[in-house]
Amino acid sequence: MSKEKLRIAVQKSGRLFEDSIRILKDAGISIDNGKEQLKASSRNFPLEVMYLRNGDIPQYLRDGVVDVAIIGENVLIEKGQDIIKGEKLGFSKCRVSLAVPKSFNYKSINDLDGLKIATSYPNTVNVFLEEKGISADLHIINGSVEIAPNIGLADAICDIVSSGSTLFKNGLKEVEVMLKSEAILAISPQISEERKAILEKLQFRMKSVLNARTSKYILMNVPDDKLKDVIKLLPGMRSPTVLPLAEEGWSSVHTVINEERFWEVLDELREFGAEGILVAPIEKMVI
Repeated sequence: MSKEKLRIAVQKSGRLFEDSIRILKDAGISIDNGKEQLKASSRNFPLEVMYLRNGDIPQYLRDGVVDVAIIGENVLIEKGQDIIKGEKLGFSKCRVSLAVPKSFNYKSINDLDGLKIATSYPNTVNVFLEEKGISADLHIINGSVEIAPNIGLADAICDIVSSGSTLFKNGLKEVEVMLKSEAILAISPQISEERKAILEKLQFRMKSVLNARTSKYILMNVPDDKLKDVIKLLPGMRSPTVLPLAEEGWSSVHTVINEERFWEVLDELREFGAEGILVAPIEKMVI
């Protein structure tokens, strides 16, 4: 039996750390991660977790120190364009945006021409400005970028934005969204074939968890004369399960549907006479 382990990097603190550990645990992977540990192994899966600074992860992937990583797509765009991108993971969503003081009478991107922009994402900003034909003086800051306009260091900033509350607190307003980002599974170009096989198993588990998070199991009672209409509306994974009820003329319909789509079709289900509609979460979904 092989003793090889897949080495995965996750951010060592913050929201991305919490979401990364959650998806691994939801995928049935038990991790012994004590406080302040920089490395931990799984008890029940050939996986070794390394807790690293988010900005350092692309270089560790490039050098083959880690095989895969859960990382913000925005970090890969800034520092790891040569890194292989795997699945988008659907969590830690944010955007990389330009913001200016609320007093700035901003009308278009042309208003930033010749001004100073503070950012931790110089490559991303440069590409965006070049595409727009704008020239600006970039001040690279590693830390709290939002304070730069208040202390006279810059006229505008570029930073990641989630809710926008940090911008608001610092008297700034978002004016341009350069890109949208979420957590992604990144893969080292140096990963070995043996570890690729372990990665495929991990990806299979993650996909099962992600499919379950966006889907719901629904059950309803439907008049038999409306079954065909309801089945057309709810095709399910392959086709719905239909079971006769004790009451003649009625059937129970079971299926899986995307959670967002459920609200779109709810009124139509009711028009077709569906009643007793139950919606249940799904823990795992293997397709």
